[in-house]
Amino acid sequence: METQVGSHLKQGEGEDGQDSSRTHKCSYCGKEFPFKSKLDRHLRTHTGECPYQCGECGKQFNQLANLKKHVETHKEKKPYSCGECSKQFRRLGHLRLHMRTHTGEKPYKCEHCNRGFSQSCALKAHLRTHTGEKPYMCETCCKRFSELSSLKKHKRIHTGEKPYSCDECGKQFSVLSNLKSHMLTHTGERPYRCEKCNKSFRQSSLLKVHMRTHTGGNLLMSDGPIYTWKVIECQQMPHSVGLVVKI
Repeated sequence: METQVGSHLKQGEGEDGQDSSRTHKCSYCGKEFPFKSKLDRHLRTHTGECPYQCGECGKQFNQLANLKKHVETHKEKKPYSCGECSKQFRRLGHLRLHMRTHTGEKPYKCEHCNRGFSQSCALKAHLRTHTGEKPYMCETCCKRFSELSSLKKHKRIHTGEKPYSCDECGKQFSVLSNLKSHMLTHTGERPYRCEKCNKSFRQSSLLKVHMRTHTGGNLLMSDGPIYTWKVIECQQMPHSVGLVVKI
């Protein structure tokens, strides 16, 4: 886990954190660990980060060892079968969790914005967007993030890593969502359609801006004034929005 939060070195400094003469203290609860790797795993009990997901049932775990142990359960007899996709499960609870991928059920609700989540780990991570807590820090520039995945994406700015490559033209991207958006330029697909006028767009952000043409250009900001936006469409690309100006 790549994070700097919660770690206080005692009896010396060092990067590897493997010297038994030093201890690493959790700033949340004060518990001490001889190795930084153990502290990193422990921190997930506070942050709610669950980076390891089972490919069979979608259940998430905060430790790789727990995921490996869980995966073994799928090798046993699986008496519970999904009526939608025929996927089989060992436990009824796993089937019920999986069914949320078909039903869209999100029983874990945020008390601040009422946004729903299918798993409690996802809700716990989302809550940090309201509290402002950012436990994950970039070692290069000290910028902080609320989610580990965001930190990993950010670090590619420094490393220049672009792990996602387009099969059509070879162009590389640092973020998977950028590759998916780029692929639409090859397929011509416009998956985001306006329900008012049936106009379609390649990106959801362009659709959101376009929708203001139907609402009079007004955008209500929570606990703030109403801003008026003038939407100017590019004449060269009639299916995209060229400029949005706040009046």
